[in-house]
Amino acid sequence: MDRTALRPAPEPLEANDVAIVTGGTVLWFAGFLVLLPFRDRLSDAGHGSWPWICLAGAGLGLIGIWYCRARRTAIRRSRAGEAAGAAGTTGAAGTAEG
Repeated sequence: MDRTALRPAPEPLEANDVAIVTGGTVLWFAGFLVLLPFRDRLSDAGHGSWPWICLAGAGLGLIGIWYCRARRTAIRRSRAGEAAGAAGTTGAAGTAEG
């Protein structure tokens, strides 16, 4: 059986994680606001925890937004450091040869 040549792995896709998590957080909070007027009916039907589950989702979403912003900043700082390191290496090599 013939084997096909292995291809290199594609670069990972960049997504706007902050916008995605923020959108989810807004939806959780909107769910809380929509369910809040129906607390009594939901409790009578045995679903009294639903509004609080939505509020917990919104709270966890706030933590997620903080995490994604910190991650994005760290990635940018790392890339800037790599670019500065690569520029410093080529600059030093250029002066040593000249």
